[in-house]
Amino acid sequence: MLQIKDIHKSFGTLEVLKGINLDVQQGAIISLVGASGAGKSTLLHIIGTLDQPDRGEVIIQGTNVHRLREKKLSDFRNRQIGFIFQFHHLLPEFTALENICIPAFILGKSKKESEQKALGIMEILRIRERAGHKPSALSGGEQQRVAVARALINDPALILADEPSGNLDSVAAVALHKLFFELREQFHQTYVIATHNQELAAMSDRILTIRDGIIVT
Repeated sequence: MLQIKDIHKSFGTLEVLKGINLDVQQGAIISLVGASGAGKSTLLHIIGTLDQPDRGEVIIQGTNVHRLREKKLSDFRNRQIGFIFQFHHLLPEFTALENICIPAFILGKSKKESEQKALGIMEILRIRERAGHKPSALSGGEQQRVAVARALINDPALILADEPSGNLDSVAAVALHKLFFELREQFHQTYVIATHNQELAAMSDRILTIRDGIIVT
């Protein structure tokens, strides 16, 4: 469902990605590991269409995403890709429920439909009782579950996670890692996760190490 072909990316004279090639099957959970600065986040941003490669192709479910014009690309991203970041990026003025619904609103879904879907996901993630709370009233683990729910709201085929447990304590991190596998079984989505957490990497279907701009394992 995901093909990455000969991806190169430089920032000025610094060549970060030097020819990344990767095929990912539907429903797989892939961990990207490597030292800080190895290019994990850069690769995720290119897969997620948040950045353009200097050359190469990213094909998601048969669509060569970097050939799409801006409006079609934005629509594709909102429908097909969910993002989970180390920093939750929740909007502080909105409740947990409202934060989760934002991608659905952007897609044009009604308030009623969006809230019903969001509450159902919150039930699965065991945070439904926190729906009316703003981020400042939530624990770190609860905030990250809200971010996960937001990533799931539009039923994307691909979930990209960048150090998703990096700001969590060990108990919350383990809970989040187990949650990814529960969600994979329920929603059959594909996960590509950049992580320094060895426990999460060890749970994955495949571990890919990025070193010196290429995948070495």
